[in-house]
Amino acid sequence: MKFYRSVLTYSRIATLSYLWVLSGCAAYLHQPTGLQRARLGEETTTTAALRNLPKAKEKVVVAVYKFRDQTGQYKLSETGSTFSTVVSQGTTNILLKALEESGWFTTIERENVSNLLNERKIIRSSVAQYKEGENLPPLLFAGVILEGGIVSYDANIITGGAGLRYFATGGSTQYRQDRVTVYLRAVATRSGKILKTVYTSKTILSQSVDAGIFRYVTFKKLLEAETGFSTNEPSQMAVTEAIEKAVQALVLEGIHDGLWAVSDQDVIQAKSELERYDAEKVTMSQTDVYGMQLPQIKTPRFTIQPYASLWRFSGDYAGSMIRPAYGVTADLYLKPAWGLQVNAGNGTLACGQRFSGNFTMLNGSLVWRSLPTQRLSPIFTLGGGILSNRSANEVFRVSGLLHATINAGIGCQYSPNGIWGFRSMLNYQQSLNDQVDGLRAGQFNDFVLQASFGVTLSFGRLRQGQPTALTKRVKSK
Repeated sequence: MKFYRSVLTYSRIATLSYLWVLSGCAAYLHQPTGLQRARLGEETTTTAALRNLPKAKEKVVVAVYKFRDQTGQYKLSETGSTFSTVVSQGTTNILLKALEESGWFTTIERENVSNLLNERKIIRSSVAQYKEGENLPPLLFAGVILEGGIVSYDANIITGGAGLRYFATGGSTQYRQDRVTVYLRAVATRSGKILKTVYTSKTILSQSVDAGIFRYVTFKKLLEAETGFSTNEPSQMAVTEAIEKAVQALVLEGIHDGLWAVSDQDVIQAKSELERYDAEKVTMSQTDVYGMQLPQIKTPRFTIQPYASLWRFSGDYAGSMIRPAYGVTADLYLKPAWGLQVNAGNGTLACGQRFSGNFTMLNGSLVWRSLPTQRLSPIFTLGGGILSNRSANEVFRVSGLLHATINAGIGCQYSPNGIWGFRSMLNYQQSLNDQVDGLRAGQFNDFVLQASFGVTLSFGRLRQGQPTALTKRVKSK
C-alpha cells in the first residue's frame, strides 16, 4: 500500500510539472540566450493600411518642425527617481516615416534646418571659389505644416489578474494596460488656418504568467519548482501605430473635405475607404475609454427566465448526490445595472441512501449586471429565501417546515437582440438552521449548490442616453 501511495504521489508531481513546463514553453523556446543580429524594424498592423491608401493626384509638400512628447512623464521605478521618459523622444522621425509610407506627402527638412543652411553656405563658398557661375537651386517651401504631439500617456488604466494555490501548489496571472494618445493637425502656411485635426490612441498591454510548487514529498524530501514568463508590448511600437493611424485619418479627412485630391484611377477605392472610415467613426463614438462598445442592446425593465437545473445537496449524511430540478426567475430592473430578483424552483435533495426529499426553493435577491448594455454580461446575485418540504404530487408548496437560507450566485447572460437570450447561473444556498435533512450535527452543514441554464425573455425598456451628434451625421448620409 505504501508503494502504491508513493507511485501515485510521484505521478501527480510529474503531471503538474509537465503542465507547468507547457505553460511556460513559449518563454523557454524564445529565451534570448544568444547574440542576435541587427534586423530591419518591425511593422505595425496599421502600416499595411497606410500603404494601401488610394494614390494622390498630386503630393502635398509638408513640413514638420517638432512632433514631440508633450506629457513630460518619466518611467516608474521601484528604486527611486529616474530621468528616463516613458515614451520615445524621437517621434518626429516616426511621423516623417509614416508620411513617407502613405505616399501622399513630400516631406522637407525643418527639424534641423540650421544644419542644412550651414551646409548650403559651405557649398556656396566652395562653388564661388572653384566653379564660378554655378548656383544651388532654391529650397522647397511647404504649403502645409504638421503640428501636434503625444499629449497623454495614461498608466494602469486597467489592471487585474487571477490565481489559485492549493497546499502551496498553483499559479497566477497578472495584466496591466496603459494608453498613449496622439494629436495631429494640418496648418495652412499662407493663411495660418488649421485645416484639420485628428486624434488617435493606442493601448499598451503588459502581462505575466507564473506557476510553482513547494511541498514536502516525504519527511526529508522537499520539492520546489517554478516557471513563468512575462510580455510587455513595446511603447515605441504603440506610439508608431498611433502616429500611423493619425496620418491615415488625416489623409482620409482631407479627401472628405476636399483639401487634397485623389488620382482619377483610385476614385472608387477612395469612396470605399471613406465608407469604412465613417463606419469606424460611428463605432468609436459608441466606445468608451476601456474599449467597450456602448450600447449594443437596450436595457430591459423586466426579464423572465424559465430554466432547468441540477441540485447538489450537502448535509449531515455522507454521500452528496446530484438531482435534476426546474424553476423560473423574474427580474425587475430599477437601474440599468441594478434590480430585484425572485427565484422559485422545485427539485429533490438527496444524500446517499439515508435522505431524499422533494423541496421548493423561493428566494429574493438583489441582482447586478456589470455590463447592462452589452450582449454578454456577467450577473451577480445576493439575497435570502426559504426551503420548504413538499410531497411528490405537489407542484409548488411554501408551508410546513420552513428552512431560512442565504444565497449568492454568479453567472452570465447572452442577449443577441435585447429581447431573448440565454442565462447560465451557479448559486449557493446556505441553510441557517441545519435541519434540512432532519439531522442536526453541526451549525452550517446543510447547503445546496444549484447550476442552471435557461432562456430569458425581456419586456419594457429603461431610458437610454441620447445618440451622439456624430452618429446622427453619419446615419443621415
